[in-house]
Amino acid sequence: MRLKENQTRYVATKIGIDLANAPFVRMPKGKEAVVSAIKALIDENLKSERALDDKVKKILDENDDEIEFQHANERQLFFMIKKKLAPQYGVIMNYDDRYNDLSHKILDELYEEYLLEYDVNENQVKNVIFKGFKDFANAFEKIDDTVYKKIKAMKREVIPGTQEYELIYERLYEEELKKRGML
Repeated sequence: MRLKENQTRYVATKIGIDLANAPFVRMPKGKEAVVSAIKALIDENLKSERALDDKVKKILDENDDEIEFQHANERQLFFMIKKKLAPQYGVIMNYDDRYNDLSHKILDELYEEYLLEYDVNENQVKNVIFKGFKDFANAFEKIDDTVYKKIKAMKREVIPGTQEYELIYERLYEEELKKRGML
């Protein structure tokens, strides 16, 4: 699952809740400071991926005539180029590996900034962070489907892509996250 910009605060909040509920973790500066730091690191990671995507799009645009002439699958080319350039941008393509790497970075940042204290092996804390990513990723499609069905079942038609649709989607999405204890 690839995160969208507006989802980073949801994931950060989920991880913050999980850390707050872990009996072996203390947050000297409060949960909000932890969530804010986590969100900043996730946003930074997404920024790197966006820069990579922009570079790949530029390469594809520059070679558009050749791609068209060869009848190449642009989507496959995008992925192949992205995979090749990913290390230069510090982007890990495998999501489990990415969540693991980001979990380490988050744990390091929280510890170094005195936002998190724990009296267990750091892997236990890192696993709480990693599990937060995985839980969000696993719940995303279910929540998305539920929200889509609710919008479709509304008495009045809401057109996808409109501002009204996005606002309704966001509100219903947050409600579903709250129901699942993720917000």
